[in-house]
Amino acid sequence: MRNAFLTLSACCLFAVTAPAWAQGTDYPETAKVEQVDETFGIKVADPFRWLENDVRQDPKVKAWVDAQNRVTSAYLSQLPKRDAIEKRLTELWNFERYGMPERKGGRYFFTRNSGLQNQSPLFVQDGLDGTPRLLIDPNPWAQDGATALAGWLPSEDGKRLLYAVQDGGTDWRTVRVMDVDSGKLLDDQLKWVKFSDFTWAKDGSGFYYSRFPEPETGAEFQSLNIHHKVYFHRVGTPQSADRLVHATPAHPKWNHNVRLTDDGRWLVVFSSEGTEDRYEVNIADLSRPDARLRTLFAGPQHSWSLVGSRGSRLVFVTNKDAPRYRVVSVDAALPGTPSLEELVAEAKGTLDQASIVGDAMIISYVEDAKSVVRRFGLDGRPKGDIPLPGIGSVSGFAGDPGNPETFYSYTSFNAPPTIYRYDAATGDSTVFRAPDLPFDPALYTVEQRFFASKDGTKVPMFVAYKKGLDLSRGAPTLMHGYGGFNVSVTPSFSVPRLAWMEMGGIFVVANVRGGGEYGKDWHNAGRLLNKQNGFDDFIAAGEALVQSGITTPRQLAIMGGSNGGLLVGAVVNQRPDLFAAALPQVGVMDMLRYNRFTAGRYWVDDYGDPADEAQFRNLFAYSPYHNVKGGRPYPAILVTTADTDDRVVPGHSFKYAAALQAMEIGDKPHLIRIETRAGHGSGKPTAKQIEENADMWAFAGFHTGLTADR
Repeated sequence: MRNAFLTLSACCLFAVTAPAWAQGTDYPETAKVEQVDETFGIKVADPFRWLENDVRQDPKVKAWVDAQNRVTSAYLSQLPKRDAIEKRLTELWNFERYGMPERKGGRYFFTRNSGLQNQSPLFVQDGLDGTPRLLIDPNPWAQDGATALAGWLPSEDGKRLLYAVQDGGTDWRTVRVMDVDSGKLLDDQLKWVKFSDFTWAKDGSGFYYSRFPEPETGAEFQSLNIHHKVYFHRVGTPQSADRLVHATPAHPKWNHNVRLTDDGRWLVVFSSEGTEDRYEVNIADLSRPDARLRTLFAGPQHSWSLVGSRGSRLVFVTNKDAPRYRVVSVDAALPGTPSLEELVAEAKGTLDQASIVGDAMIISYVEDAKSVVRRFGLDGRPKGDIPLPGIGSVSGFAGDPGNPETFYSYTSFNAPPTIYRYDAATGDSTVFRAPDLPFDPALYTVEQRFFASKDGTKVPMFVAYKKGLDLSRGAPTLMHGYGGFNVSVTPSFSVPRLAWMEMGGIFVVANVRGGGEYGKDWHNAGRLLNKQNGFDDFIAAGEALVQSGITTPRQLAIMGGSNGGLLVGAVVNQRPDLFAAALPQVGVMDMLRYNRFTAGRYWVDDYGDPADEAQFRNLFAYSPYHNVKGGRPYPAILVTTADTDDRVVPGHSFKYAAALQAMEIGDKPHLIRIETRAGHGSGKPTAKQIEENADMWAFAGFHTGLTADR
């Protein structure tokens, strides 16, 4: 189908007729195939099935990608202020950033980015006041900067370091080992590692990790991920000699991750099938010469997260009998069904994380989608709150029993991460690393508001903007949402968001159902057969912004990534009149086939199984790819994905974009931007992030009036 991209009308804010460059441009031709599936008596056409093929393996898909990118690039390059936005993003991004320090063996390990480095190098220093020494610089690893340091962990004595390498955005990891004193890279090399935690043996002789079997050649980025196993790798030996620790051949879809208690006594293996917060827990007492794993909590049934240990007692965070989570302990040395002792009861807020630092337990909560941190004794007695600078989010607080030192990071929409050193014995927080910024955070305001959804449910949203902006007059607004997998979206800083606000726009986050902001009940209210609630919430958020005068449908853009991309695609189909522009990023767009590729089968917990009739009908009702309807105007849409995304395979976005372009849905542009050597988001080099965000902001800004020529 060949459509003109754009003809601006008199209803637009700043232009009556479209500029010459925006008129008469044609989409590339996309071939259709005769593919009709019948399921539960419902016939479903899938004319773009061929776009599911791997772009690296299918020349026809590669040609389609190249053609789409040429058209999209030509359009984006002519958007007003696009180059100015990229220049300003580059200026704003150029400030020093530190990662959370990790203390092992008297050494401190941390990442530091000087500003515009594509990847953040890893440094080490001896003692708190030592001189930092560069340990790993990933920037020379690839000419395009797309090979990343994807994770790292020092041994207990700080003498060895394992680290993971991520190439081109894929979820696959290659693991290497380094001698910290000399900086020498050892011969160890582990492959086909994905979705793995790492934990060192206390003597530093080796470490535990998880991996999948090697996939068939050519299927690395599309085949289902099954048969996850836990291994122990002894440093200095080949991967083929790694000892199998745990596998569940009767449950090939289970994933496994392993933890070791601080005293080295208890090995704890967590097993789950999907993304639902449910685990089976197996433990082994390594103080026994005949140590074998045994089941502590059969399942997967409930959430279990290890906090620490005190002798034979293991401390967990769990949602068993507590939808917003609580802290319990169990005597792991006793046989039979464990008896839980409650240490910290379920609270008003949703318990996010807990750790033992020195002689205290530090617990972070999410209350109305923002962080609150409290201190407790090891017996669970409250010892007061840890003050935070404002409405924001915290992370960190990792520590060791007996040592009161820990670090945490605070951030908000108007505040880049600042790292604090915290003394759990005195309760004192001091700044450890604070960035020297090329902008003034005090110029921006963060508010929290609440609105009523379609069924009357009260839903929170954050509204961030530059001080002095009159919210009653209507301004270009960019609204973000996620609403899935029990994930809480709390205030956090990003340079692109600040740039949008600096240009005079308003940035909004709507905390829709399906997330974890109010615990398990909030998650359940927006998943499976309740998924529509999250879409209703997001639509109601847009309506609330319009009704309050903050924005208008001609000024409202929406965005979301992954599950948030699904959210954007679904609500655009349901209420295209409410939005001026949409930015669905790496979205799950075909809800009838999502579980056939890579990690998709994990998501059945949140979306439902297409093989079940009730779930199939529910999925079909909102699937973005299947519900693009002609005969009514759609907002301007810029779909973004990447060729190496093996989390949400790019075929989702390819098919969705083809469906948009094939329908008579108005004359606004419906484009797709496909990044090369990039994946689902992690590891993306700074240069690619700046380019992509400049394109998105220029697109959304133009179609909401923020960057239109006056």
